[in-house]
Amino acid sequence: MTTEEIKQIIPHRDPMLLINEVTEIEPGHRIRAAFYVDPDREIFNGHFPGEPVLPGVYSVECMAQAADLLLLSMERYAGKVPLFLGIDKVRFRRKILPGDTIEIRAALLSERVEKAIATCSAEIYDHEELAASGEVTLAMR
Repeated sequence: MTTEEIKQIIPHRDPMLLINEVTEIEPGHRIRAAFYVDPDREIFNGHFPGEPVLPGVYSVECMAQAADLLLLSMERYAGKVPLFLGIDKVRFRRKILPGDTIEIRAALLSERVEKAIATCSAEIYDHEELAASGEVTLAMR
């Protein structure tokens, strides 16, 4: 799935679109996506001068957007707006640097269909090493 195809599913746009490509998806089950951490992103001017690193909140947003794509690709949620309800069990294990391409993996953990709320596990890999993980809960409205 290309960036343009991704933009047809989720409402995010630059500078907050943090998924460039989907390499594998089973709607409602699992997804693998990629994000190129462009060194020209303005955030690196202040985080941190001389030693830039992707902020942890960006990692969380990458995980949430992968979960958004996983859920919104399901027929029952197509066209809905994903609302971020929370994130649990977040762990940051290594720095993500400008110029890296990270892989984001997410899988459906639980779903309350009657309330259109779902929780997904998510992991970010950088150079094939686990960089971050967590559980993302979203409401589809």
